[in-house]
Amino acid sequence: MLMTAELSLYPFDEDYIPPIKAFIDFLNAVPGLCVETHATCTIISGEDQLVFDTLRDALRWSRERGKVVLVSKMLPGYTPPGQ
Repeated sequence: MLMTAELSLYPFDEDYIPPIKAFIDFLNAVPGLCVETHATCTIISGEDQLVFDTLRDALRWSRERGKVVLVSKMLPGYTPPGQ
């Protein structure tokens, strides 16, 4: 099943831009994952297991670099236009 997730990362760091950019780079490096970056969120889509595995790995990766809040909205069976 296809899955789309809208993600917003909030680092607990005054210099919050570098952790967000690194998080997006992490997502872009996942083979088979479609990534769209917007001003307030990043949208990922792909097979459901890939999306869930990526979220787990991204949370672990982010937590190793500092405290963060990750807000996500899951849209099962949805693929953004143009993908």
